[in-house]
Amino acid sequence: MSIHPSLQGVNTLVGERSVFTRIERLQKLIRTGKIDPESASVYGLPKVRTKFKVKAKKKKDD
Repeated sequence: MSIHPSLQGVNTLVGERSVFTRIERLQKLIRTGKIDPESASVYGLPKVRTKFKVKAKKKKDD
């Protein structure tokens, strides 16, 4: 059974992914300096956040 066209997203093929691939995860950990590429084990890697909430700026009262 397919989904009705009115319920589909605008661009379902290009969206935010909620997980990184192993290579993306390693690259981010190396870039931030959390692991050393020479001596790090591929097991037990730390978690990596994929997206961050942007806090809205508070409005100043005039």
